[in-house]
Amino acid sequence: MSNKGLAEINNNIETPNKNNYVAEKPIKSEKILKKRVDINDLKSKLQENENREFRKNLFVLSTLVIGLGALGIYLSL
Repeated sequence: MSNKGLAEINNNIETPNKNNYVAEKPIKSEKILKKRVDINDLKSKLQENENREFRKNLFVLSTLVIGLGALGIYLSL
């Protein structure tokens, strides 16, 4: 009979040697340049979005008020 336990398994796993290990260089050797962001541009974009949303909300609110007024006039007749 043969003993098939884990102690009998002999794996030869080689670990990298610190002295002979050469790190791979990244594929892109170009320097990454970070673009600076102008705070005034960000503020203007935010203001445009807020104006657009305000106009949309104003349109919905005015439509509801006109509809409610029309319904009130119709029901009072």
